[in-house]
Amino acid sequence: MSRIYDCADETARRDGIADAASAVRRGDLVVLPTDTVYGIGTDAFSPTAVADLLAAKGRGREKPPPVLVGSVRAAMALIEDMGNFGRDLMDEFWPGPLTLVCTAAPSLSWDLGDTKGTVAVRMPMDPVALELLKEVGPMAVSSANRTDHPAATRVDEAVEQLGEEAVAVYLDGGECEDPVPSTIVDLTYTVPRVLRLGAVSMDRLRGVCGTVIGEMRKGRPVSQAGGAAPEPAQEREGSAPPEAERWEAGPSEEAEPARDGDRSDK
Repeated sequence: MSRIYDCADETARRDGIADAASAVRRGDLVVLPTDTVYGIGTDAFSPTAVADLLAAKGRGREKPPPVLVGSVRAAMALIEDMGNFGRDLMDEFWPGPLTLVCTAAPSLSWDLGDTKGTVAVRMPMDPVALELLKEVGPMAVSSANRTDHPAATRVDEAVEQLGEEAVAVYLDGGECEDPVPSTIVDLTYTVPRVLRLGAVSMDRLRGVCGTVIGEMRKGRPVSQAGGAAPEPAQEREGSAPPEAERWEAGPSEEAEPARDGDRSDK
């Protein structure tokens, strides 16, 4: 049976984070609040644990979970190439609702699914999530819901969908105040490309990067004005940028994105 901790209570929060950290180290699943929606997470470096996470959601390897981190330094250890604007975007929007898809460091011993050599990484702005992430390191985290069901904005909604058998610990951080999904930006192109437009607007992204290719619609990027954007500049040699349908977006990917494919994650 799952253990549920009310993180509004200081003692329960401390005990809950300690219990959740132990569960993650064992390869168990935990549910935690984020700044978007609730997420279900586990040790990113345990292939068995990640497979259990996908099974709990009813999802396959073709849609790997994003990775949440507790610091920029932790993210940098996972990334080989973040393009020309990755660090600027981190400095401007992290912690916060921006997921960055980058080329993963080839030395990493993990199996998140069919990532094609990339990783979707985010640092959430939630004190409970950050405390846990700083304790255990990078976690594979997806929205705490079954596939094709609404993302959970309260812990009881997560319990209703995921049950008390698959999940070891639920951290109750209260109702999510602003369950808008994170914006997902693919940095494996020369020009940053928005895979899903969410809490971070196109104007704010362009304020950092200058040129940004718009959100994907039916296989082509779309400009903010609604017309088809030009094809991206030459892709990095050897890169295999994921389509929007591959990376689910993680726990900020709460609401279903307005595009082809299922991806209700962070």
